[in-house]
Amino acid sequence: MHYDVRSRPAALKHDPVKALAVPRPIGWVATLDAQGRPNLAPYSFFNLVSDRPPFVVFSSGGRKDTLRNVEATGEFTCSMATWDLREAMNMSSAPVAPGVDEFALAGLAPAASLLVKPPRVAAAPAAFECRLWKTLELPAAAPAPDGRPAAVYTLVIGEVVAVYVADEFVRNGVVDTAAMRPVARLGYMDYAVITPEAMFTMNRPLATADGQGATLQPGPWDGVYR
Repeated sequence: MHYDVRSRPAALKHDPVKALAVPRPIGWVATLDAQGRPNLAPYSFFNLVSDRPPFVVFSSGGRKDTLRNVEATGEFTCSMATWDLREAMNMSSAPVAPGVDEFALAGLAPAASLLVKPPRVAAAPAAFECRLWKTLELPAAAPAPDGRPAAVYTLVIGEVVAVYVADEFVRNGVVDTAAMRPVARLGYMDYAVITPEAMFTMNRPLATADGQGATLQPGPWDGVYR
């Protein structure tokens, strides 16, 4: 099957794009509105795009509360969604009215941030504190094959200014990511979870002196970036 995205084959009941760009980390974004009321929502169009300095991006389909709050205040946090918090994360995605506190709705306690005003999810094992760099409105698409209008997406780019990691997940000087059991978004209503059993390590290949080939150090990672 090979098709133009403007004309999805009848054999596909739903657009499969999100089921193919997987797994996607979930940015559990917390903001404050202009009145100081908290908002919390998960975004699967989310990722880290640089590390020095660290920047994250997420995109909002339509002008949702999160986008309006970020534009109004210039700050947000991204907490890690995990297996233990999966149901609360899902509940916080409910399309409730502006001003509703999704922390309370999902039964979650907020925790104060270090450098920004929006809180993080207290039970999350890790979180980024971010300041808005810029937003970028993406081109609008044509209506969907079933006639539904396509949402206009806005890309939000934020600089990470502080990081929270729960102490119990820092072991031998590195973060034990698998022990946190982060969840990832797949397609449709599907998710996945990272576990210690599913995680593996590979060393990066090194170019030979003449730049024409590469060698690979066998065995587990020795802790040296190359």
